[in-house]
Amino acid sequence: MTATSTPGTSDGREAPEAELEVHRPKSAAAGVTGVAVAMKRSVERMGPVRSARALLKLNQTDGFDCMSCAWPDPDPEHRHTAEFCENGAKAVAEEGTKRRADPHFFATHSIAELDAHDEWWLGQQGRITQPMVKRPGGTHYEPIDWADAFRVVADHLTALDSPDEAVFYTSGRASNEAAFAYQLFARAFGTNNLPDCSNMCHESTSVALAESIGIGKGSVTLNDIYHAELIIIAGQNPGTNHPRMLQALEIAKRRGAKIISINPLREAGLVNFRNPQKPRGVVGTGTDIADLHLPVRNNGDLALFQGIGALLVEWDAVDHDFVGAHTTGFEAWRDHVAAVDWAQVERDSGLSRAQITEAAELLRGSRATIWCWAMGLTQHRNAVATIKELTNLALVRGDIGKKGAGLCPVRGHSNVQGDRTMGIWEKSPDSFLDALGEEFGFDPPREHGLDTVESIKALRDGRAHVFVGLGGNFVHAAPDTDVVMEAMRRARLTVHVSTKLNRSHLVCGETALILPTKGRTEKDVHDGVEQFVTVEDSMSQVHSSRGPLEPAGPHLRSEVQIVTGMARATLGDRYGIDWAAMGADYSVVRDHISRVVPGCEDYEERADRPGGFTLPHPPRDSRTFRTSSGRAEMVVSPMDVVQVPEGHLLLQTLRSHDQFNTTIYGYSDRYRGVEGGRRVVFVHPEDLAVRGFADGDVVDLRSSWDDDVERVAKGFRCVAYDTPRGSVAAYYPETNPLVPLDSTAEGSNCPTSKSVVVTLHRPGTAGEGVRPEETDRAGDAGTSRSTGSRPDPRPAHQS
Repeated sequence: MTATSTPGTSDGREAPEAELEVHRPKSAAAGVTGVAVAMKRSVERMGPVRSARALLKLNQTDGFDCMSCAWPDPDPEHRHTAEFCENGAKAVAEEGTKRRADPHFFATHSIAELDAHDEWWLGQQGRITQPMVKRPGGTHYEPIDWADAFRVVADHLTALDSPDEAVFYTSGRASNEAAFAYQLFARAFGTNNLPDCSNMCHESTSVALAESIGIGKGSVTLNDIYHAELIIIAGQNPGTNHPRMLQALEIAKRRGAKIISINPLREAGLVNFRNPQKPRGVVGTGTDIADLHLPVRNNGDLALFQGIGALLVEWDAVDHDFVGAHTTGFEAWRDHVAAVDWAQVERDSGLSRAQITEAAELLRGSRATIWCWAMGLTQHRNAVATIKELTNLALVRGDIGKKGAGLCPVRGHSNVQGDRTMGIWEKSPDSFLDALGEEFGFDPPREHGLDTVESIKALRDGRAHVFVGLGGNFVHAAPDTDVVMEAMRRARLTVHVSTKLNRSHLVCGETALILPTKGRTEKDVHDGVEQFVTVEDSMSQVHSSRGPLEPAGPHLRSEVQIVTGMARATLGDRYGIDWAAMGADYSVVRDHISRVVPGCEDYEERADRPGGFTLPHPPRDSRTFRTSSGRAEMVVSPMDVVQVPEGHLLLQTLRSHDQFNTTIYGYSDRYRGVEGGRRVVFVHPEDLAVRGFADGDVVDLRSSWDDDVERVAKGFRCVAYDTPRGSVAAYYPETNPLVPLDSTAEGSNCPTSKSVVVTLHRPGTAGEGVRPEETDRAGDAGTSRSTGSRPDPRPAHQS
């Protein structure tokens, strides 16, 4: 069948003319096909010579760290010549492109004209080559030299009544050196307003693990993955978001490991993997990854984990030696899970007792289990409780501090964990602030700063006036898009350190700066001396990174130079901090890091060794738990899940295979069978039928929240999909307008982007106040405003 729609994308902007096709999802993750596609794009964007020069240095000990996910690299002696995945090659092609958005480009296109285009088009205009400024009342960006740009920043910051009226945001790909200098700048200026992208993704992990085991990081190494007997992958889609993880899972499988997948969607990457780096992946059938798939309902993981816990207690499948020596709270937890209501467990998880028992039996039979998770667990109201419950299961099995076992939160951005280690946190502990103050001779502010959600509110409400962004696309990364846009437009100054054009440059403050930076792929040479930076992966491994390509233009500066330039212009010689020295020679920054950041002693020498070094992790290294009790804390959590009203559905936002966070590489999600478009919503066939819809129909999505705001995202094609009843999924950032700013995880304030209560509506009827019980279409009354906009411009048909 064919359904047509009117022009517009998620927010009414044009997209390339194409046809949206929906096929049945592929049963195998064809890594060979993916890398071939990525290589083709790389050559198209960069040319064959630049492509080879960059890709052969990607994730190598003498090369640069991938700017995509934070999956760790193998030991140096075990790395392949082509040590990259499909999405890594795409990321390199995006940054290494020969296209340029130079001053002529900005003179030709007004901000309003640029804002009419979609995210894919904006990203395809190429690298920004010079600092650009939008003056108050201006319609275009115009060039500005670096000294004047830094002076604009300094003038606005120093004019504030309080340092807390400024917000210093960080995305996850800033280097350790840039991050350390950035947090020092903010704190020397006088604020702890250091929100970061972790506030929107793994903040629930950081909170839960810090309270349970005394450190907010995972407890495994890559070598542990290889030696695990059981690997549990919950709320994570490695095939799209962390493709190199599939290689590690393949090794584990061939050594006898079992794998359980816990996810509402049966993702192709966990069904079968054909490794493009192995002959059998090219000509063979590949490796079947998951031994058991549990199609849990959205937000049903807490119920599932407590059901597993109840069975382990019933079977006495408990490592009593470990529990007795290293934990507290076991008896209360044991009594709680032993009394669970199995009818509630089955209802809330969407799984049968038989399915849960099969998973628990695999766990009982494993002597070494690794628990992996990502956003599917962290972005719910009960996310912190869910991760604590997962941790409880690892503790009762004694799976921390031994080979092949442990906790493995998989970070989705290349240095988001490193940024936090370097002090990018609005709530840094006094121990870090004490060390910082001792090193630089000042008393850093102690009052906790604003996280991402609170920063948006402060900008919206006029309590903050300056926004500085070190990387990222804040407008489209954050929840409740209309509120974020309103907040950013109220700012007196917005500053973005960026490589390419994105929406945040166009939805900006009265004065706006774009400060173009060198990327990971590029050489960084100062006064004839090549500099390097360092990063930290998901498993606490720190190593160096050096780009091989010539910079995209002579006017670019590195992140470290830009940060220290802003700081020097704003603070001068306050506290005697030598910003110029740090900007000229990054070893100066690393010398400071070695004395401030725990575990970073002899940082310069250890980070530049082949493979780098691993930061200490007390639970992993010595089964030491730096909690208030000195033991791992087992916590009882009520089985509290999102209650979805009759006629409503629970939406999770997720990535397409052809994107990285808010960067859209293209319009192909081949693992889910979608080609040529992004405005789709995956729904169980029976959920469609009961609402009077069919596969291929176009609907508007309306979210329900306890306020007077109507949030609508328009023009989504329904795709009948293998997902639990009541659970639906759609891509972000198109669905970010549906995520209420005030809907956050308890304890972490992380937006609940995986628990959005929605209804489906015929196009144009979302605001008519039709109640779900009055018709077979979901939706209740709402009156305030409509977000999103017009449907996808491309004709849609199903094959």
